[in-house]
Amino acid sequence: MVAMKSGASADLSDEEEFGRAYNHRVVARFFPYILPHKGLVALSILAMLLYTATQVAVPWIIKIGIDEYVAVGDFGGLTWIVALFIGNALLNWGANFTQEFTIVRVGQAVLFKLRSDMFAHLQRLSLSYYDKVEVGRVMSRVQGDVWQIQEFLGVAVMTLGELLSLVGIILALMALNLKLGLIVMAVWPLLVLMVAFWQPKARRSFSGVRRAISTVNGALNENITGVRVVQSMNRQGRNLDQFDAKNRENLKQSLSATRLSAGLLPPVDTLTAVSIGFAIFFGAGMVSSGALEVGALIAFILYIQRFFDPIRSLTMQYTALQRAMASGIRVFELLDTQPDQADVADAKEFPSLRGDVEMRDVSYSYVSGQDVLSHVNMHVRPGETAAIVGPTGAGKTTVASLLARFYDVPPERGAIFIDGKDVRKETRRSLVSQISMVLQEPFLFSGSVRENIVYNQKGVSNEQMIEAAEAVGAHEFILKLEDGYDTYLHERGVDLSLGQRQLISFARAIVTDPRILILDEATASIDSQTEAVIQKALSRLLRGRTAIVIAHRLSTIRGADKIIVMNHGKVEETGTHEQLMDKNGLYAHLYHMNHAALDEPITATVNGSRS
Repeated sequence: MVAMKSGASADLSDEEEFGRAYNHRVVARFFPYILPHKGLVALSILAMLLYTATQVAVPWIIKIGIDEYVAVGDFGGLTWIVALFIGNALLNWGANFTQEFTIVRVGQAVLFKLRSDMFAHLQRLSLSYYDKVEVGRVMSRVQGDVWQIQEFLGVAVMTLGELLSLVGIILALMALNLKLGLIVMAVWPLLVLMVAFWQPKARRSFSGVRRAISTVNGALNENITGVRVVQSMNRQGRNLDQFDAKNRENLKQSLSATRLSAGLLPPVDTLTAVSIGFAIFFGAGMVSSGALEVGALIAFILYIQRFFDPIRSLTMQYTALQRAMASGIRVFELLDTQPDQADVADAKEFPSLRGDVEMRDVSYSYVSGQDVLSHVNMHVRPGETAAIVGPTGAGKTTVASLLARFYDVPPERGAIFIDGKDVRKETRRSLVSQISMVLQEPFLFSGSVRENIVYNQKGVSNEQMIEAAEAVGAHEFILKLEDGYDTYLHERGVDLSLGQRQLISFARAIVTDPRILILDEATASIDSQTEAVIQKALSRLLRGRTAIVIAHRLSTIRGADKIIVMNHGKVEETGTHEQLMDKNGLYAHLYHMNHAALDEPITATVNGSRS
């Protein structure tokens, strides 16, 4: 089993590493993906053997035709040679087609299974993994590395075929004439030395190309993603200069790799010519003395020409195998990554929640030794609306994340209880199925409005969906869309305004009537008119539910049953709006700084930045 580093926060250099041409641990992990298709793999290998045999047979057939028919004037007998040539060509074509088709079919099946396993595993990983690993790196694993490792099978079969072809050619040369065979092979050690000298240079050069194109792609992605900022700051010219510099480096590396690749062919062709020259010079004397037939000499020359083709292929395939092994290490490292958060073995199912939420002496840190929460205690009774407020970095969003079990509190650092049960001892699925969360930045998926509201709740009826949309004030604008609830939304819901996306997010949150509702900065990014619609809806929605509201606009949480004021990871004040204003402490200071309005909304949100 390939060992996995838990961090996965290495720099970009690990994307360009070339592994060994054969890594037993990677192959052992890859084998179970091939095993279900062992019949097709066996057929591909058999076809490869037949293809190799037909390739090696061609010069020998020519030898037979010349020495046994042309040399003796039996031109009628050449009919059988022509038939043999045609039969061999048909076998060669059929074997090549079978080999290519079966190995590609197996490779695609492996690709499908690997990607499915990767996606399923990524869905199980804890948020802490994504806190440490860039999205681009994860995409590289699922797309580039998985594709690269599935290519291993085809390359491996091709490599085996080329090796067998080399062996067949050498055996044929020795069988034709051992002495001449040894003479023409005298130049081959030079070929081995040349390839040994070329390979490490090629490895470094190809790695440089991959690094350069990775840099170009990164710059391209960054500038396209941030095109609004680029144009608003009028930085097109400067960005183009920076991109050109990266692009020139890519050009430089690509040309260097091209020169290196092109530089291999002339020496190989020169050695081929020298070897053929030896065959003609020494073979002619053998023919004149009767020690060698003319057809055998011609076969010798043909075999020498064919010998160097597998050498060229093997040199390129060696690099491909290195890339496949390196990709395999990265893929299986990711598959071996264990979620930081998982249900305990004897986890129980939460029954229907009442909504009693309590944090007891909770401390938490994302990085060891750097606490973002310190001995936090809070209690929210069923049906209460509790607002959590405080300056940036106070720990508000961390509280919400812990309540939703995106992260688990270590056993020695306190506990979170819901309805008196330690959440770590219950299944996360049974908890989150009764909790809904609305974030500051609404995220909608590609699909219809209906699919985005219902999402994973398959038992939701059409009436329930419409009722949820009406409750949050979204129904009216949805009906005005081109196809109403069946209107297709593109990725992230770019077809809609930010306020409309957030209204759909609210509808999605309450469509299953959750017992606990967590609002993390849910209205901080929307306009005042949309916020007014949501606040009016929330006054009805929160009735009878436990609500945890992280608030930025303090004027919007004056009607909360309880306001919890946090600072530097600790609870500093607790009380109602009036009680906290009377204390004239941190809350009163923040409230005055926010220029509070006089209306009475219920919920809002503060910083989405993780504290």
